Amino acid sequence: MNKGFILLNCDLGAEEYIVDELKQMQQVRNAYLTFGAYDVIVEIQTENQEEFGKTIAGIRKLSRVVSTMTLNVISPE
Repeated sequence: MNKGFILLNCDLGAEEYIVDELKQMQQVRNAYLTFGAYDVIVEIQTENQEEFGKTIAGIRKLSRVVSTMTLNVISPE
């Protein structure tokens, strides 16, 4: 199981549109509007690293997403 957070910067005024789009993705657990350096924080969970990468690629391709930063959670075994 892979879990991570993606921090997004969006076009001005596109934040709510992007959150709505994100919430339609099966791997997205939560999406939050934020104030500060990033506009949206997304929590994702996938079955494996390959699906994790595909999910991030899909998020980056959303229209009006300007930039992303990915934080992959490391779970102790």
